[in-house]
Amino acid sequence: MKGLGTDEDAILQLLTARSNVQRQEIKAAYKTLFGKDLVDNLKSELGGKFETLIVGLMTPPIMYDAKSLRDAIKGAGTDEKVLVEILASRTPEVVNAIKAAYKKEYDHDLEEDVSGDTSGHFKRLLVILLQANRQTGIHQESIEADAQVLFKAGEEKFGTDEQTFVTILGNRSAEHLRKVFDAYTKMAGYEMEESIKRETSGSLEDLLLAVVKCARSVPAYFAETLYYAMKGAGTDDNTLIRVMVSRSEVDMLDIRAAFRRMFACSLHSMIKGDTGGDYRKALLLLCGGDDA
Repeated sequence: MKGLGTDEDAILQLLTARSNVQRQEIKAAYKTLFGKDLVDNLKSELGGKFETLIVGLMTPPIMYDAKSLRDAIKGAGTDEKVLVEILASRTPEVVNAIKAAYKKEYDHDLEEDVSGDTSGHFKRLLVILLQANRQTGIHQESIEADAQVLFKAGEEKFGTDEQTFVTILGNRSAEHLRKVFDAYTKMAGYEMEESIKRETSGSLEDLLLAVVKCARSVPAYFAETLYYAMKGAGTDDNTLIRVMVSRSEVDMLDIRAAFRRMFACSLHSMIKGDTGGDYRKALLLLCGGDDA
């Protein structure tokens, strides 16, 4: 970064090749050596989407989630998409860590902020997910009963009993829910997702679908999220950046495999065709190989 111009290539090669823990060590050493804040320097040297991506990579993962939620809630209107994506996909341990980081950084209670900004069953399910109290394991004795209750709450009833969906989908473990979905399909003749699409709408529908998809497979959920962020005219760069940054050390290889299985191209090729410049270079390095 010294002198005229910036060597973006060196910056992106270096930072994408390191883990987040190593990036934090580099940040600390930079301050010790030069008396300057690395992130502030990067912000003043870089711009646009590339800057957003690099600054994201320099942020510790839990703080990155906390900040994403804060930005989604703050200001006029709420970015429900971000609330849905983060709270439906993170493990209970991660959710608890996010709540603590949020409180420490913003001196606000995340649950109160989410509650104040949302309403209805959408709010209720987000609050349940924020409790981070999902049951563990499979409860053999309640699989059929859960499926039956969901079936009665949706398909057999005039109007939908959303509370039932919210309670069961918000509290059962992923492996238990997968068994419930199988039992539900046998009973109803179609998938849980079909029912949700028919019976609910808006933000609640988005959240219920995300919870069901994450119970089935978190990597497949993110593969689909990435695909729709890039599909068609225009790119949802915020989503693309958020998912690539937050999953880069969690399940990127699994996401790539799911992507290849679900869509007609590889994640690598879709990023390549949809982005440009240093931004594209950095995203491709985070993606890793091309599963052609």
